[in-house]
Amino acid sequence: MALSNEQFDRIATTVITGFLGSGKTTLLNALLTQDGMDKTAVLINEFGEIGLDHLLVREVSEDVVLLNSGCICCSVRGDLISGLRDLFVKRTRGEIPEFDRVIIETTGLADPAPILHTLMTDPLLTTKFRLDSVVTTVDAIHGAGQLDNHPESVKQAAVADRILMTKADLADEATRTALEARLRALNPAAPIYPVVNGDIAVSKLFNAGLYDPTTKSMDVQKWLRDEAYEQHGDAHDHHHDDHGHHDHDHHHDHSHDVNRHDDHIRSFCITFDEPIHWDAFVTWAEIFTQMRGESLLRVKGILNLVGEDAPVAIHAVQHVFHPPASLPAWPSDDHRSKIVFITKDLGPQVIRESLYHLNAAVSETNDGNTVKE
Repeated sequence: MALSNEQFDRIATTVITGFLGSGKTTLLNALLTQDGMDKTAVLINEFGEIGLDHLLVREVSEDVVLLNSGCICCSVRGDLISGLRDLFVKRTRGEIPEFDRVIIETTGLADPAPILHTLMTDPLLTTKFRLDSVVTTVDAIHGAGQLDNHPESVKQAAVADRILMTKADLADEATRTALEARLRALNPAAPIYPVVNGDIAVSKLFNAGLYDPTTKSMDVQKWLRDEAYEQHGDAHDHHHDDHGHHDHDHHHDHSHDVNRHDDHIRSFCITFDEPIHWDAFVTWAEIFTQMRGESLLRVKGILNLVGEDAPVAIHAVQHVFHPPASLPAWPSDDHRSKIVFITKDLGPQVIRESLYHLNAAVSETNDGNTVKE
């Protein structure tokens, strides 16, 4: 893994996920009727009986490509790759109208990670498309039970950039409040919006990635949202240098319930006050993705590297790290490294200490000079 600069003129891609019956297709249909969505291509699963779902979308947008091999998961990642490649080739040849955004709708049983892996690793797709946002729909009435009984729904909510509490008009206030608190514990940084019949402005769902096309710049603070972890009281860990080294952890306490899959999910931000050696971070990433990749549901961060004036943004989903992006400048006067983690059965201490000790070892070996691959 070596430092590289991202080219942000790629096609923005949004993944819409959520459990069965949570309103993904209703949301998609509503979104495609809004102004500015006419240049949107859609990849949608044909899952189960051929029927209304894709036909409804087709009535709204002619730029629909169907994945006909069932659920988007590891076994059909080839369909996703060929579908996106086919879209781009037809766009280039003028066989379909120009589009500036792609929406991928998963089935309710889909783990979103393989889709994100595909967008992050396929050699062609990474040069043509960029992940903008993961939008997860959660049924306001049945969401709590689905989180209890289906680990897929927990993961869908945990990795989201935006969470939509659908059918909000059908649930009482106590139910909505309890579900929102549970979702907030799972994913402190994702805004949660109540939605009825898919009615929500596209501006709330899109442009959630590192690159903001409206300003033609990189919005680190909006993408990382590290302050949400402090505001919510989840783990926020600090490391200082050896002259004033101290740690402090704040953990949100949940009573243990063996029936709650989300009790296994942790969300926290780790901050390093001193610069990190790139070699140390690469070694740490290789070790953790190989040994605990399934536990790293999503990782986002901005790094202050030894020998570099500008920061580097990193992004990972489980065992796959996206190529790091060298940013043009720091977004503020705060030049600390900040890494946000959403993990399963993995707390901040082992992550923090392993990276800290690797960094100290590389510092001693290199005598303060970083060596990049």
